[in-house]
Amino acid sequence: MLFQDLYSISTQEKTENGISVHLNLNAEHLIFSGHFPGNPVMPGVCMLQILKELTEVAVGKKLRLSTSTNVKFLALINPEKNPKLLVNIEILEESKLIKIKNITTFDDTVALKLNATFTIIS
Repeated sequence: MLFQDLYSISTQEKTENGISVHLNLNAEHLIFSGHFPGNPVMPGVCMLQILKELTEVAVGKKLRLSTSTNVKFLALINPEKNPKLLVNIEILEESKLIKIKNITTFDDTVALKLNATFTIIS
C-alpha cells in the first residue's frame, strides 16, 4: 500500500467480471491535512492508486498505469462525511494488459467513473 493507513478493506468479493470492494477511509490520515485544511477531500491521484492496488490484488500481478480514459470525478469524497466507499471494478485481462472499468460510490452517489489500462510488470 503506497499510502499507509489511508484506507482499510471491510469486504471484498469476486463478481462475475471483476471485484466489489467496501472501503473505509481514514479521515485522520496525514494526506487530508493538506488536501484541504478544514475541508478534507480525497485526492484524485489517491483514488487512482487505490484502484491500481485493488486490481493488483485481484489479478495477483504488479501493474503500471498505461492509459486512463473517461475519468470522471462526479462528487467530492470527504472522508469525514463519507468514509465508506463501494468500489466496483470490471477486469479484463488481454495478453500483457489489464483493462478495467470502475464505478466508485458512497451512499447512492457516484463519485468516480473511469476506464484504465494497466501494463503487467511482473
